[in-house]
Amino acid sequence: MQALPIFFNIKNRHCVVIGGGDVATRKVTTLLKASAAITLYSPEICHELQDLADAKKINFIQANFAPNQLNGSCLVIAATDDEAVNMAVSIAAKVQNIPVNVVDAPDLCTFTMGSIIDRSPVVIAISSEGNAPVLARYIRTKIETMLPATYGRIATIAGEFREQVKEKFATTQLRRRFWEGVLQGPMVERVLSGQEQAARELLQNILNNADATANQGEVFLVGGGPGDPDLLTFRALRLMQQCDVCVYDKLVSPEVMELVRRDAELIFVGKSRDQHTMPQEEINELLAKLALQGKRVLRLKGGDPFIFGRGGEEIETLMQHGVPFQVVPGITAANGVSSYAGIPLTHRDYAQACLFITGHLKDGTLDLDWVAMSRPRQTVVIYMGLVGLKEICEKLIEHGVSATMPVAVVQQGTTQRQKVVTATLVDLAEKVALAEMKPPCLTIIGEVVQLREKLNWFNVT
Repeated sequence: MQALPIFFNIKNRHCVVIGGGDVATRKVTTLLKASAAITLYSPEICHELQDLADAKKINFIQANFAPNQLNGSCLVIAATDDEAVNMAVSIAAKVQNIPVNVVDAPDLCTFTMGSIIDRSPVVIAISSEGNAPVLARYIRTKIETMLPATYGRIATIAGEFREQVKEKFATTQLRRRFWEGVLQGPMVERVLSGQEQAARELLQNILNNADATANQGEVFLVGGGPGDPDLLTFRALRLMQQCDVCVYDKLVSPEVMELVRRDAELIFVGKSRDQHTMPQEEINELLAKLALQGKRVLRLKGGDPFIFGRGGEEIETLMQHGVPFQVVPGITAANGVSSYAGIPLTHRDYAQACLFITGHLKDGTLDLDWVAMSRPRQTVVIYMGLVGLKEICEKLIEHGVSATMPVAVVQQGTTQRQKVVTATLVDLAEKVALAEMKPPCLTIIGEVVQLREKLNWFNVT
């Protein structure tokens, strides 16, 4: 994020627009919707602006630009077709620390105006930070189709009850839960169908009968997938927006973390081989403790919580404490990463079985089932095996796997940082070391790896 998105109250405040054509007209119209007091400077103006001036909706002063025209203003917009004038406006505004927007010149701006969806009092602005205004308008069009015009009325009615809700519920957490329940219930449908008075009566009834002290906690055990946020389930996204606390590990990608509710408390409990920020037993107890405090706890894990995610251990503790929980499966790394690497896990010509293996056991050893891993016509996927990679390759060769068996190691799969190294068992460790691969990595062993050259579709540049 290169710019801070804010909503600026300019009601009855002095704003200056420099320019008199169609672009200036559009900017003036937007400022008028926000009830700004506008002074417009230009040698000449179009008919639309003249009509606004005649109607006393704006103050028009016929003049070329001069820096003192900006004195006392809270916001400035340059909307001329003269680059020199636009530059002069930008410099003058910056000297006075006045926010300035120069149309189609993001380098001269200290703020840009997003593409606006107006459902007052609900207002949505989409910005491309000046890079692609047409894309911002396209996104606005998409959102427009999903938001009925009456959504603004929902906000207005909710505002009428805000003080009552604040008086009844002592904490922000309780108030938020109340509103989340209301906004997912029949009150909204009443408003959308035009029955606003019925909506008010229903909301009043819900409020009167709400338990002001009910505050039951819950744990959401959610699989965050292999990294690409587009691979999250709808249910995962919904619960990520409802949590009070998010307990997450290092395998959750930054892109996925961006989708967690903004004001949720974040607790990092990431673990690496032999380096535990918090022991698993303490994580289990922490989840129960937070839920028993009445909080909705999001336990966000990379991949799937029940595939090498130790989710089973966590819900055992929750059940011992009587804590309610939900489990939301996620796309495990083997599925997601192999797909983005162009490597099918099964193929009728090469592999009719697939094994998921963790690269180290609970005690940190590499005492794996080498016989099972060495069977022909299968694919072996190893999680967390980067540290012991050389030993794994040597052991497989010892147990009869060809030294030329194709292997791939994928780092940060499914993300724009994805990196893939392909080799054979005999030279894999050396190539991975040369490529300076770092966790999180997934290792795929099997004849299917040779299909990557043909099926590679996700080329990260």
